[in-house]
Amino acid sequence: MVVLVHGSLDRATSFGRVVRRLPELHVITYDRRGYGGSRGVVPLAEDLELHVQDLLQVVGERRAVVVGHSLGGDVAMAAAIEAPDRIVAVGAYEPPLPWMAWWPRRSQPSLEGVDPGRYAEQFFRRMVGDSAWDHLNDRARADRLAEGPALVAELRAIRGERPPFDVAALTVPAVFGRGGQSAERHRAAAAALHAAVPGSQLLDIAGASHGAHLTHPDAFADLVRTTVSAAGATPHRATGS
Repeated sequence: MVVLVHGSLDRATSFGRVVRRLPELHVITYDRRGYGGSRGVVPLAEDLELHVQDLLQVVGERRAVVVGHSLGGDVAMAAAIEAPDRIVAVGAYEPPLPWMAWWPRRSQPSLEGVDPGRYAEQFFRRMVGDSAWDHLNDRARADRLAEGPALVAELRAIRGERPPFDVAALTVPAVFGRGGQSAERHRAAAAALHAAVPGSQLLDIAGASHGAHLTHPDAFADLVRTTVSAAGATPHRATGS
């Protein structure tokens, strides 16, 4: 089984193009706490551990390969550290590492007293682009604004005084991905993780930026396959997703 974990201000459906390119795998996607179909789940995660436990509940007692995009990569790595008997390999595409000393402070505006809806719009515009926001219909915009509280909560979870997990404790096979056109901090994060985890792989997706699962689904699907191969898993045809 392969579980894909989405990033901040995103939802499971964003992996649709990737999943369609993986017919030989049993792929599971889900909306993380506070997003999409899980918007009503409380409490919101000001501690990454809540997202970890949600992921482990999705995995259940089965053995799985988990691949996360952006903050979903942080969730995937933390879960693999906690349950290496169930998560047998992990992939992470440009997971943020704001607790690292080299991570640029300017990319972390203060979250104190912010209006969650307004912050969600600013985050979307910064990460996806003004034109993408302008092309959203009224319902889609309202959905993103309603997910602002989840966004603020989980960003607080990874911006605490202490790291949310110890990368050095990651023992399962790992694959880290980054885009050729991504922001330097995102590229540096993937490189830093590759350097910190012995035996891990570092994959570059040429021409891609942070949203590679949307713009380069074939390459992102290959990242998933590489992670499955790293686990020594034998692909089988999916019965659903």
